[in-house]
Amino acid sequence: MIHVSGLGPGGDEFVTDETRRLIADHPRRFVRTRIHPSAHLAGDVPSFDDVYQSADTFDDVYREIADRLVTAAEEAAVGGESIVYLVPGSPLVLERTVRLLRDDSRVEVVLHPAIGFVDLVWARLAVDPIESSVTLVDGHEFAIAAAGVSGPMLVAHCHANWVLSDIKLAADETGAGTNDDVEAIVLHHLGLPDEQVIRTTWANIDRVVEADHLTSLFVPQLREPVGQALVSFHELARTLRRECPWDREQTHRSLVTYLLEETYEVVDALLALDPDDPSTDDALVEELGDLLYQIEFHAAIGEQEGRFTMADVASGIRDKLIRRHPHVFEQSHDGDVTIDELTTSWEAIKKAERAAKAQSAGGSTHSSPFAGIPSTTGSLSYAGAVLKKAERAGRPVTVASPIDLASVVDVAEHLLAVVAECRRRDIDPEVALRALVNDRRLAVERDLTGD
Repeated sequence: MIHVSGLGPGGDEFVTDETRRLIADHPRRFVRTRIHPSAHLAGDVPSFDDVYQSADTFDDVYREIADRLVTAAEEAAVGGESIVYLVPGSPLVLERTVRLLRDDSRVEVVLHPAIGFVDLVWARLAVDPIESSVTLVDGHEFAIAAAGVSGPMLVAHCHANWVLSDIKLAADETGAGTNDDVEAIVLHHLGLPDEQVIRTTWANIDRVVEADHLTSLFVPQLREPVGQALVSFHELARTLRRECPWDREQTHRSLVTYLLEETYEVVDALLALDPDDPSTDDALVEELGDLLYQIEFHAAIGEQEGRFTMADVASGIRDKLIRRHPHVFEQSHDGDVTIDELTTSWEAIKKAERAAKAQSAGGSTHSSPFAGIPSTTGSLSYAGAVLKKAERAGRPVTVASPIDLASVVDVAEHLLAVVAECRRRDIDPEVALRALVNDRRLAVERDLTGD
């Protein structure tokens, strides 16, 4: 069992009697960090400050701390004891280690109330957080957690000036400085003799104090919400779908041609990029915007029909990317991995996803090695995808190569000659290549299934 309590927002006077009793009654105690004014009350006990120095990300820090605490609790349980885990502030306010412990089935967690830093914030600012509808935001996740919110916001975990800089830039995605002169309040060392409540402007939030783990930020009202450009664009797509006669008539199918055109134009812009000429970015920005509108357009149609929304699209790809990157997001990943290992893992995850979809649809769980190749892709891309997947399945497709092609130019020249010969013989090269590739694909599938 793990008893979790808080050491208050700053001075010893904010530590509750219950927390002091837990400290007195439990010899097995841990503090998340000693870098806290009242941590000394816990005595000479282990902390996890070393984890902050060795781990690559904050997620790694929190997972490592939680794992160590579970191990300690299991060891204590052998002797019929429990442990106490003490965190800064309150255990229920932005404490990810506590969240991880509560979600861990290996251990029982008992939470004890404590005074958090937010209590001092409301007192210093004379703000009722309920009546004012204050949003509490983690500074590490500001760009995501504060999306669409203009205020009021209380931003925690502003433990360094670079964090404040990132927060500031997240609310100025257009680069126009729209929020530069709005009021912001930096709260530093509340409850300590050197307490500071600094009223400043948004442009200066990262310049008025040397931020540390006892620094937070209060934002009464931003002029332009975080992520406003994307929110406005999403609303524009909805408006056009409702009010433009042409947009209203479109369907998913009627937009296919435009989607392909915009995709090819993005490719053209990518190929035209000059690393030494930033002005070539302009065309890419424009074409990416056109392609993004096509995605928003399809989402607007789906939303209007009550079938899916842009949020479904975004959350779906987010979940898929997390699922396909266990080496980044899973606790069990082991250090660095090679590209070959990543490729193998990626294919295995995709295969499992396809099998799960087939099973949920009531079909066979057998998955073709060529599953996932778009049927409408061009024949050259189709041929390349089939050859690659056949090789990965251990059944490479052999083709005759009667001439020596020594360079990329030679290969392209030969390919062009083949197209010219097809024209001379009145053969559609697109159709002919697709038919041949389909024959080879079927042969590989028969070989794998034994049919």
